[in-house]
Amino acid sequence: MNEMNAGMPLSPVTLELISSAHRVLVLALAVLAQVYLFVRFREAVRSSRLSRRAAAWVVGAAGAAIAILFSLSGFLLARPVAWLDPSPALQAALFYLPALWSVGSVTCALILLTLRVAGEAGRRAKKLWRNMTGRAPSPPVDTGRRRFVKAGVGTLAAAPFVLTGYGAAYAGRAYTVEERSLPFGLPLRVVQLTDIHAGLTMTRRELRRYADEVIALEPDLFVLTGDYVTNTSAFLPDCLEEMARVRARYGTFAVLGNHDHWYVRPSELTALFRDSGIPLLRNESRVIATAQGPFAVAGIDDLSAGRPDLQVALRGLTPSMPAILLSHRPEVFPDAAARGVALTLAGHYHGGQIKLTLPSREISVAHLRTPYPEGLFRIGESRLYVSRGIGTSLTPVRLNARPEITLLNLA
Repeated sequence: MNEMNAGMPLSPVTLELISSAHRVLVLALAVLAQVYLFVRFREAVRSSRLSRRAAAWVVGAAGAAIAILFSLSGFLLARPVAWLDPSPALQAALFYLPALWSVGSVTCALILLTLRVAGEAGRRAKKLWRNMTGRAPSPPVDTGRRRFVKAGVGTLAAAPFVLTGYGAAYAGRAYTVEERSLPFGLPLRVVQLTDIHAGLTMTRRELRRYADEVIALEPDLFVLTGDYVTNTSAFLPDCLEEMARVRARYGTFAVLGNHDHWYVRPSELTALFRDSGIPLLRNESRVIATAQGPFAVAGIDDLSAGRPDLQVALRGLTPSMPAILLSHRPEVFPDAAARGVALTLAGHYHGGQIKLTLPSREISVAHLRTPYPEGLFRIGESRLYVSRGIGTSLTPVRLNARPEITLLNLA
C-alpha cells in the first residue's frame, strides 16, 4: 500500500492539457520512428549485393509497406469503425497487424538509434585514446565477427515485434482476478470492472467471458468505472447488455469515463444505461440498506471530459456512513479523503498498459503522468484502489500490465 499525503487534486484543465501533450508526444515519436526505420533499411539495402534496380524495388516496397501499416493504424485510431463481430482472421490482418507495427516500430527505432549512438561514441573514444597514447590503429575487423554482431543487432531489433505480438495474442487476454481485503465498516464483496473499451479488439465474445467471470465471483456489489467504448458508440449496447447479466445482491452502479463523453451523445448515454437497468451515477449517490447497516455508493463525472462535482455527489451523506466513491480517474482521491470517503475506486490508466519494471520503480507513461497509476493507496483512514482495467486504448497490446478483474472483500 502506498501512503500518500493529501494535496490539491489536479484541475480538469490541467488533466486535459497533460492528456493532449501525451497524445502529441506519442504521435511525434511514432512518425519519427517510421522515418528512421525507413532510412536505416534503405542504408542496409544499398550496402548489400543487390543490383541498383533490385535495391530500388526493395526500398520502394518497404516504404510502401511502412506507409500502409502506419496509415491504417492511424485510421483505426482516428476513425470509428463499427464492425461489431469481425472474424479472428480479419481481426489479425486488419486491426492487430497495423497496431503491432506501430508499437513495435517505435521501440525498434529507439533500440537501433541507441546502438548507433553508442557505437559512434565508442569509435570516437577509441580514436581519442589512440591519439592521446600514440598507439597504432586497430587491426582490420574480422568479417565473421562483424556478421555475428549484425545478427545480434538484428535479433535485438526484432525483439519489440515479438514482444508486442505476445502482448496482443496472450498477455492482453490473460486476465487476473486481483483480490484485496480492506477495512470498510461492514462486510461487503465488491467486484469492479473498468476501462472495458468495447470495440474491434474487445468484441461481444470477450465481454461475455468477463461477465461470466464476474457472475462466478458472486459479488454483493458490482461497479463499473468508465470507458465502456473506444471510439464509437456502436459497441455500447452490446457492452451494457453483457454487464447487465450480472445480478449482484445490492445491484450494479456505473460512472462515465472520458471516452464515453468523447464518442457517445449525452442523450444516447442516458437512454442506453436506462434501458440496460444499470444506474448511472453522475454526481449523485445512493444509500443501500443491509442487515449490518447502511452504506452509500456515490459517483462523480469524469474529471476532465465531464462536469464533476464531488460536493454534490456526496450531498446528504454523513461521515459515519461507510461510502464507496466511483470515479473514472483517481486524482479525486485527496479531495475525497479530506471529506471522509472510506473507499474510492478508479481506473483510467490501464496500469500503464505497457510497463517496464526495474528494481527500484516501475516505468510507463501512466507512472510518469499520475501518482496513482495502479494499485492501492491510502491517506489517513481513506483508501483508493486503481484497477488496471480489462481493455486497451491506442494499441491492443499489454505488456507487464495484465487485464484485471478487481475483487474487494470489505469488512
